[in-house]
Amino acid sequence: MRKVAILGSTGSIGTQALSVISSHPDLFEAYVLTAHNNYELLISQARRFHPEMVVISNEKHYAAVRRGLSDLPIKVYAGSSSLCDVVTDRNVDIVLASMVGFSGLRPTISAIKAGKSIALANKETLVVAGDLITRLCNQYNVPLLPVDSEHSAIFQCLEPGNTIEKILLTASGGPFRKFSIEELGSVTKSQALSHPTWNMGAKITIDSATMMNKGFEVIEARWLFDVPSDKIEVVVHPQSVIHSMVQFCDGAVKAQLGVPDMRIPIQYALGYPHRLSNAYSRVDFFTLGSMTFERPDLHRFRCLQLAFESLSEGGNMACIMNAANEVANRAFIDDRIGFLRISEIIEETMQKIDKVYDCSLETYMETDRKAREYAQSLV
Repeated sequence: MRKVAILGSTGSIGTQALSVISSHPDLFEAYVLTAHNNYELLISQARRFHPEMVVISNEKHYAAVRRGLSDLPIKVYAGSSSLCDVVTDRNVDIVLASMVGFSGLRPTISAIKAGKSIALANKETLVVAGDLITRLCNQYNVPLLPVDSEHSAIFQCLEPGNTIEKILLTASGGPFRKFSIEELGSVTKSQALSHPTWNMGAKITIDSATMMNKGFEVIEARWLFDVPSDKIEVVVHPQSVIHSMVQFCDGAVKAQLGVPDMRIPIQYALGYPHRLSNAYSRVDFFTLGSMTFERPDLHRFRCLQLAFESLSEGGNMACIMNAANEVANRAFIDDRIGFLRISEIIEETMQKIDKVYDCSLETYMETDRKAREYAQSLV
């Protein structure tokens, strides 16, 4: 029985993780559940799964959660510092880091320092501080298990001892892969939130539409698999059946295939190294018929190019990029800027904020603050 702490249990990944846990009650226990604002769903989840602890990081909802669970022996905590505390509980076996954004960094570091296995779904943790996170995982001998479907695919294709020549990171291309620059200029929020393949939260869906999400995954792949950016190639594959591929030094290519269902990589990470049975859909190759592949257009989807540039620059550049993206993404969702303005704000912020190449956690925190303030001024 593995006791699981889910950071972000009310989000897309968190709710699907609970679905996995409910399918394998003999193997997994939801030991810690956390949310930021969605306190009503957190209460509902806690009443169903009976965790040892829940955390509502937005303290104004603490009283409501406390009341909603007052008849159950569940410890209720509030505030962002509580996220860092609960993951260190001696009974927690694995932490599913599925919070969205920069806020997932500190709790993940706390879990690593406590020696917990990390199932990583929070992209920003490695985007912002990949060098720091990988060093800490090595120092504390903590496994870092990828949850993203693409990185899970790469992880499953690896052959220990055999040299990677190239990582082929697949992308659906999002809803606008055929749009011209002029058409992208008039994209609406409702259009951008209609992803053709995946059902995700608003922030990640917008990141997918700009292809910043794929840029984040390029940076993640660099740190997860210790492969330089010039050996990572993005391949647009609209059918989303091949989740990613690895090309080896002899030219052989291995691909991991499956239906676009995030429960599959979540289950693999929670159950690793074992493959667990499930009743999820399977790939039907006769229905699928064909698969297609395209090069991404880095001119139309500037965010992907900016991610490659931040990775080449190193230091705190990806942290700057991420902070600016979070601000611009939110501004677009709030109808304060247009779609193409997202990449412009990110690029302007990357040019403005001071570069630092020897980074500590404090460096990243200060960089994030400065970049957000500057990006907000551009909004």
